[in-house]
Amino acid sequence: MKIVIPGGTGQVGTILNHALTAAGHEVVVLTRGPVRGREVRWDGETLGPWAEEIDGSDIVINLAGRSVSCRYTPANLQAMMDSRVHSTRIVGEAIAAAARPPRVWLQMSTATVYSHRFDAPNDEATGVLGGTEPGVPGYWAYSVEIAKAWEQAQERAENPHTRKVAMRSAMVMSPDRGGVFDVLLRLARLGLGGPVAGGAQYVSWIHDRDFVRAVEFLIDRDDLAGPVNLAAPVPLPQRMFMHVLRAAWGIPVGLPATKWMAGLGAFALRSDTELLLKSRRVVPGRLLEAGFSFGYAQWPEAARDLVRRVRGGSDFTG
Repeated sequence: MKIVIPGGTGQVGTILNHALTAAGHEVVVLTRGPVRGREVRWDGETLGPWAEEIDGSDIVINLAGRSVSCRYTPANLQAMMDSRVHSTRIVGEAIAAAARPPRVWLQMSTATVYSHRFDAPNDEATGVLGGTEPGVPGYWAYSVEIAKAWEQAQERAENPHTRKVAMRSAMVMSPDRGGVFDVLLRLARLGLGGPVAGGAQYVSWIHDRDFVRAVEFLIDRDDLAGPVNLAAPVPLPQRMFMHVLRAAWGIPVGLPATKWMAGLGAFALRSDTELLLKSRRVVPGRLLEAGFSFGYAQWPEAARDLVRRVRGGSDFTG
């Protein structure tokens, strides 16, 4: 198949590019700064020659959007909103203008769309969308609005011949440098991998190989459209999540951090405490109902595999 990946130069895009290319597909990446073969320039906002790559393609997987690994200032939050909504809208326009539109459009979304909660897991059918939770920072609601607007931009696109799926992805865990697993492992190795603000908040995650397999599953299943959670079926509290990670590496102790300490750490990492403190208890209801089988359903086995690959210098798909 010919697969076009707008915004495909980041962590998740690189994982997909490697895996899908290795499987024999032709992969074209749309990026603002092409440097390799089969990378094509686009600006994520306006139609251009890049749209010719979508015309006649089989699959579009849109990952475009400003990274969430930053300080959540008003300017950065607006950039997150604009980059996601504008790029999704223009992908929809390119598909609508295609003489031979792709049969599937997989659109990146986020598990952040769900409510900060501890009492029950969020699946697609019964999950509670966030934005109105009491006692959380006000800008958390804006993160939810970004997620909603991102999905709505795809929903509103007039593409009657293309099946559309919004992938509400949890954090993708992979052994490559700069990804979320790399950051968490570095914190643990520094002795800082303990509970944050008590550690009761849930962490939702997905192993990189399961993420790739889920994408392939969604491509093949013509009966699946709309929002689909891409998350391992067993989220767990942050304190246990980090305990398992430390055990996998062989680190006996992780110092706990209060909320204000987490704020200092996030500031030093140029990140935001929402990524540490929001309880994301998300489960893959539709994937499981459709018969998808996770290779890494439990965090201990996933953490051991990731640690093994880090120590072995594995590549993205190794």
